Amino acid sequence: MRFLRRSLVGLFLAGLTLGLLALAGQGVMTALQERWSEAPPERPARERVFAVNVIPVVGTDIRPVMTAFGEIRSRRTLDLRAAVGGPVVELAADFEEGGSVAAGQLLLRIDPADAQSALDVARTDLSEAEAELRDAVRALALARDELRAAADQARLRDQALARQRDLLGRGVGTEAAVETAELAASAAEQAVLAKRQAIAQAEARVDQARNAVARREIGQAEAERRLADTELRAEFAGTLSDVAVVEGGLVAANERVARLIDPRALEVSFRVSTSQYARLLDDTGRLRPVPVRVKLDNFGIDLVAHGRVSRAGAAVGEGQTGRLIFATLDGKTAIGFRPGDFVAVEIEEPELPNVAVLPATAVDAAGTVLVLGEDDRLVERRVEILRKQRNDVIVRAPDLHGAEVVAERTPLIGAGIRVRPVRAGDRADMAEPPDMLELTPERRARLLSFVEGNGAMPEDVKNRLRAQLQETRVPARVVERLEARIGG
Repeated sequence: MRFLRRSLVGLFLAGLTLGLLALAGQGVMTALQERWSEAPPERPARERVFAVNVIPVVGTDIRPVMTAFGEIRSRRTLDLRAAVGGPVVELAADFEEGGSVAAGQLLLRIDPADAQSALDVARTDLSEAEAELRDAVRALALARDELRAAADQARLRDQALARQRDLLGRGVGTEAAVETAELAASAAEQAVLAKRQAIAQAEARVDQARNAVARREIGQAEAERRLADTELRAEFAGTLSDVAVVEGGLVAANERVARLIDPRALEVSFRVSTSQYARLLDDTGRLRPVPVRVKLDNFGIDLVAHGRVSRAGAAVGEGQTGRLIFATLDGKTAIGFRPGDFVAVEIEEPELPNVAVLPATAVDAAGTVLVLGEDDRLVERRVEILRKQRNDVIVRAPDLHGAEVVAERTPLIGAGIRVRPVRAGDRADMAEPPDMLELTPERRARLLSFVEGNGAMPEDVKNRLRAQLQETRVPARVVERLEARIGG
């Protein structure tokens, strides 16, 4: 019985313990549910505001600048060719690659021995022909004198015949005397005809002699021309290129020995698209002589020349597009340029009135900009894009003049978004780096050493770079380009 009673007591205590645990779990669950059911405190929603750079839209008249790339050419280029073949016996001291020659200067002479002999023979033949002509002229003069004498004798014979007939009529003369006088007159007339024939032959001889003299003169002129062809002279002042002959060398007839280029008569050829070409035409379809600016990047120093558009190509080359345009350069500004230089060309277009210049980042692909509206909220407006040049675009939007637009659009901003405008006067980080630098002695010596040791750099460019590097402050652009080339 004791065992049963203790078992029941233990069972009761275990049930009581489980009941208390269940009651405690229910209390904890109730407390958690009450905690979870409590609503969080309400916070006021805040609109996100982005800081953007804004610029004003200012209307003005602008001459757009079209950029292209082209090649420098010479408008006066002459192939120097040997007119006759033979060995070169004389060569000018300046007849070399890059040599400068003057107009009319003797460049080379081919052995003139054969040409000189031919000229001497031609002169001798001409002398013989002239002597023959003089002899024929004298013979003609003598024949005319003989004709006059024969004519006088025939006149006397006619007078004698008339006298004999008169005597016969008066019964004093005889028939035999009259016949004798008639025979004599007939012989005199025949002598006159013979002299006239002699004159005709003498005149024909003179004509033949004159023709012979003319032929000999032509032969002499041809011989003189062949002798002159043994000398090659410069047609104009210029620079020699593609020299392919040496003194003592043998050249063939019509062989090109060099090329003469006039470095002062330069032009630039460049290709533009058809739409760009159309913008350079006037109302009559003619190409406007608009000014151009040619730049050549030459070891940190830009060579700049000015000129004007002169003409356009007559046809589009096979496999090409657009239009080929030529511009004549001013000889005073085209110093340092050489045919074959690859240059950048800036062409001034006709003026566009009442337009604005905006950064390219301010306009999207659809041609819209974000305008700062009321309460600093953005409004999307459309503009007409006229030109794109470098990092800017030229637009026409007269209704936006005076308004402020976002300078750099990002995916985070759009129409209706409130922004905090940052204007040019508020940007402390917009200061550009200094244009001039003060070099340390080591850095200056390194740049000077590179300039002195560069064999491909022209001497005039070296002189300008030396002068700039010797200054206390050196242009930063020059230093950056030189160090980029030496790996600095």
